[in-house]
Amino acid sequence: MTSTKIEFEVQMTCQKCVNEVENSLSQLNGVNDVQISLEQGSVIVDTELPHTKIQEVIESTGKKAVLKGYGENDISAVAMLGGNSGYSYGDIVKGVVRFVTTKNGCIVDGTIDGLSPGPHGLHIHECGDISQGEHFNPNNTSHGGPDDPPSQRHVGDLGNILANESGRGTFRILNSILNVDDIIGRSLVITEKADDFGKGDNPLSKIDGNSGKRLACGIIARSSGLFQNAKKICACDGLTLWDERDKSIINQKNENELISNS
Repeated sequence: MTSTKIEFEVQMTCQKCVNEVENSLSQLNGVNDVQISLEQGSVIVDTELPHTKIQEVIESTGKKAVLKGYGENDISAVAMLGGNSGYSYGDIVKGVVRFVTTKNGCIVDGTIDGLSPGPHGLHIHECGDISQGEHFNPNNTSHGGPDDPPSQRHVGDLGNILANESGRGTFRILNSILNVDDIIGRSLVITEKADDFGKGDNPLSKIDGNSGKRLACGIIARSSGLFQNAKKICACDGLTLWDERDKSIINQKNENELISNS
């Protein structure tokens, strides 16, 4: 597996905090190295795991954590599906997906909530506005799966992700032909059904994998790599990183309650 470095801002007050975070991460398979600075409040993890898994483990120690940078000396981007930044059918499906170009290919790392259990197609569309255009397909090929040769798939064909019984899909994909520079300003889309990779009998199979309705999308925008995000306080509303984190968690809980009661 290809690893990448992820930078978190973590609320730590003493060496005991450092030890707790370091011990929790060192027990994970897929973590290759951990660098912690108490003075800067930073935790840098070299890992093959999804970023949400690393954040969950850090916060299991009782410390708050916020992702600040993804990828060392690499080009990175992020797509926010649903919420205020993207579009979601019925305002239910939401997620964050990150992209980083490495020497072995592009890592696609994300978590999407609000899905029905099972597989769902994940695609990059050529336009930021999904009411126009289809899959990102600069080579004018037919639709296929992520393991097909480049001549038999769209560059934007990322395959399927699997949502668990609670509707969460967590994934980390290595794509050999995707380049982050080529997808900035385009959109990432999650679909209602599984992608059949162009192998089905339906006429749409060779076009979009017959994967059904588009459930949510988000514009792919450039994001910060390691040490590129010095933000402590948001200039627009004066909130600190921790205020923003807590506000986001409260909003997500309220949305989940509305969904469960509807």
